[in-house]
Amino acid sequence: MNMTIACNRRPTSSVLRMTSVTSNVEDRLANRTVLVADDSEAVRTAFQVLLSLHGARVLGASSPAEALATVRSQEVDLVIQDMNFRREATSGEEGIALFRELRSLHPDVPVILLTAWTHLETAVDLDKACAADYIAKPWDDARLLTTVRNLLELRAAVEENVATRARRAEARAQLAERYDLRGLVYESEALHTVASMAAQVAHADVPVLITGPNGAGKEVLADIVHANSARRNQPYIKVNAGALPDQLIEAELFGTEAGAFTGAKVRPGRFETADGGTLFLDEIGNLPMAGQAKLLRVLQTGEYERLGSNTTRKANVRIVAATNMPLRDAMREGRFREDLYYRLSVIELSLPPLAERRDDILPLARAFLTTRLTADAERALLNYSWPGNVRELRNVLQRAALLAGDSPINAAALNLPAVLPARYDEPVLDRATIEKVLAENGQVVAQAARQLGISRQALYRRMEKLGIKESPAAKA
Repeated sequence: MNMTIACNRRPTSSVLRMTSVTSNVEDRLANRTVLVADDSEAVRTAFQVLLSLHGARVLGASSPAEALATVRSQEVDLVIQDMNFRREATSGEEGIALFRELRSLHPDVPVILLTAWTHLETAVDLDKACAADYIAKPWDDARLLTTVRNLLELRAAVEENVATRARRAEARAQLAERYDLRGLVYESEALHTVASMAAQVAHADVPVLITGPNGAGKEVLADIVHANSARRNQPYIKVNAGALPDQLIEAELFGTEAGAFTGAKVRPGRFETADGGTLFLDEIGNLPMAGQAKLLRVLQTGEYERLGSNTTRKANVRIVAATNMPLRDAMREGRFREDLYYRLSVIELSLPPLAERRDDILPLARAFLTTRLTADAERALLNYSWPGNVRELRNVLQRAALLAGDSPINAAALNLPAVLPARYDEPVLDRATIEKVLAENGQVVAQAARQLGISRQALYRRMEKLGIKESPAAKA
């Protein structure tokens, strides 16, 4: 039988039956309303006795019309429906029609299809289409109770998820109304926490250190800090501190006088240009030690000299710094000054990688695109580990949009690498597995993390916990 049914996709029965079937504390059927739609009074009575023994309120309906009238007038948590309501009927068409009507009225109410073996194929097709489950007559009481309990628990979880998302949406709206979030797109609780903190601490005129992996959005957090500070109408200067060569650090940060070196002209530095405003120092962890010493002095005193000048100048600048480097590790290894770290990290914002805030993936993807994503493309985006974070997501979608033209973007157009699916929680990896994968990838941490399906930072954390030292040949 060919059936086209529009509905929300429901988990299949095989998945549902994996859930535990007992509860020692509280029966999941207690105070729940179950509608049994079957033309047989004996069947309805059997369900009435079975389910009410476990605390459920059971309603009966002998026809599709009576069943629909019941769900229109009363709140029902679950429906058990027969596939045929007339003695001579065997096609299951009545059950299919009822099912469609129920789905139209209440898409989220789980439906169990009750069928004789002659209609099992039809029930299986409906189950695949989007029914919650099916049970063949004669049924097994234990299996039936397990299915009912699981479906009610699943519905409760879905409702809680919907309520949680609604609360999060309201919290995001309130935050966006109160603060300038610079167009930040997100849905995850993790990023909401960090964005809230960035906006709230912006008014405190103290240094802020933003940590997190490359491409995760540290610069946007810096923008939020400046946009909500008392300095928002003053200069906002951005510098890639890690890209400054040793010999140019002083000139770039503090400026030059004519004749300071061959061809030098009078030029203000970044501190002077940002006077009264905010100076964003990106990749601060890569700043050479000589540059760290010079930066520390101006943070301590607010004083500096242009290169080639003996005149001391003053700078009233708020520093916001960012790094993808674990600075505490760098301090232990003598690559970053401890006194500079504590000057910069009066307030520290830690930005999780995209793999740890998966609720943000699809909202970001839709924000980057003007065309539609197909269902398989969305699944591919969610199953990828995104070692390059938001920057990689944007690049992948830009390339896919060019290939797709005006057509919707499918999974093939994304052309994502074949990697282990990303996990919502970091997998528990033992020492042997990590060392084996590192060896297979030539000790290149980024490649090993990609093969393991986790972020590079997650692999570093696991290595540190297990005492696995990074090889000199390893690369970030």
